Amino acid sequence: MKIGDVALGYPTILAPLAGITNLAFRRMVKALGCGLVCTEMISAKGLIYQSEQTRQMLASVAEEKPLSVQLFGADPDAMAEAAAMVEAAGADIIDINCGCAVKKVMKNGAGAALMKHPETDEKIIARMRRAIKIPLTLKMRSGWDASGQQAMQLANIAETNGCDAVTIHPRTARQRFSGSADWSLITRIKQELSIPVIGNGDIRAPEDAPRMMAETGCDAVMIGRAALGNPWIFAQIRALMKTGAYPPIMPDMRFDMMQQFLNLTIDQFGEEIACKMMRGRLGWLARGLREATGFRTAAAGIHTKADAEALIRSWREKFHPL
Repeated sequence: MKIGDVALGYPTILAPLAGITNLAFRRMVKALGCGLVCTEMISAKGLIYQSEQTRQMLASVAEEKPLSVQLFGADPDAMAEAAAMVEAAGADIIDINCGCAVKKVMKNGAGAALMKHPETDEKIIARMRRAIKIPLTLKMRSGWDASGQQAMQLANIAETNGCDAVTIHPRTARQRFSGSADWSLITRIKQELSIPVIGNGDIRAPEDAPRMMAETGCDAVMIGRAALGNPWIFAQIRALMKTGAYPPIMPDMRFDMMQQFLNLTIDQFGEEIACKMMRGRLGWLARGLREATGFRTAAAGIHTKADAEALIRSWREKFHPL
């Protein structure tokens, strides 16, 4: 699959997840076979106003490429200026956030709020397209009601104004993550457009990815929350599509990944900040282990790298006693 002139090794994409898809997490899933990784959403105005915290969200390494950077905002000129900055920083793709349903994003007219204002969407896309040469994509929801008409309209605006692909998460803005995703809307949009369409929503297990592609005709799948406890899902999907099966995740694999995730997070943030983050995040990788709740409780006491490594080692020994 290609998005513009960017070829993906496999049609699996990591969704932008606020506070989660930082460089450490992206490096972890990229090593597990994810075709395209995406940053967490980045404020266009934060970049323009030279916020150091926002600028650090652009940190990248060659091994994670190709990289998609997602921008949010409601001002067409600011979005275009930020897009040019992101392109200059080395991004391979820029994605427009028209799907975030968090109140603090929508109150400024950004995210899913943009789906109420197609004229603003058109200005944003057109100005960003003129500002950059790299591929431009857009991620949206079904809209503010279940009909999907807002998504259909925005999909056509995106294609007409130069987007190279669209991602559709077929839940309404009001649903957020409740209820079920309406995959039939992915089918309708795929039938309407000539650019690639990426499906997102309710991919909880490896089998769901090829099923979504078969049922909807979408060109790739985007995976978000399912990757938190199972970053191996990208490798599992790849194996499933190639061979019809995938190997189980053994406890040792989980403990090895905990150590890797710890190292990558320390590499990005330093030991003190990384260990605070690991208090909650190591527990993601304990999902499926016996007594996972006990592990998560113990992880809340991490203060140093040595603490984290001792925890990982002691719990590994529970599964492999001497």
